[in-house]
Amino acid sequence: MKRMNSFSALDIINRVIDETVHEGDLCIDATAGRGFDTLHLCQLVGDSGHVTAFDIQQAAIDSTQALLEKHAVAHRADVRLQSHSEMDTLFAPESVSLICFNFGWLPKGDHTINTKKETSIAAIEKGLSLLKNGGIMTLIIYYGRETGFEERDAILAYLPTLDHTRYTVVEMPFVNRPNCPPIPIVIIKDSI
Repeated sequence: MKRMNSFSALDIINRVIDETVHEGDLCIDATAGRGFDTLHLCQLVGDSGHVTAFDIQQAAIDSTQALLEKHAVAHRADVRLQSHSEMDTLFAPESVSLICFNFGWLPKGDHTINTKKETSIAAIEKGLSLLKNGGIMTLIIYYGRETGFEERDAILAYLPTLDHTRYTVVEMPFVNRPNCPPIPIVIIKDSI
């Protein structure tokens, strides 16, 4: 097993993604942002897999598309200017291997535009129905300054309500880091 030298929320989640996603998988990046997660997933699914990325900001869509084109993997993905809470309109139940979320605001973007608890929880619920048995959902909750606390609290209150016979939820908060550290979370859809 490779030694983990970095302990950021993103590094932890990427390690889970690397161990979960395989060639040919169908994956969703529910919050495209600047496109780095979409790119990572495209590299893992290969030419026989597919990634769909969602974002509601045109700047995120443009950034993601440009990054995928730069790395010659744009043919492995579609990038949609659409809310992640509508993902269930595009996929069959139990067809997706991995769904990743980064809740908060667009990096280097307008911090007054951020994900909201209503659409985020709806997206989590819909995403869980899309996951295959054994599928994984990853979440990183970014919050701080004047935004994100309400969404963080709502998501953290919602997750314990998931049926423990169907889902395993692992929350990995950084308990000794200052300044509102991101919270990585992994949800595994257990096989029945």
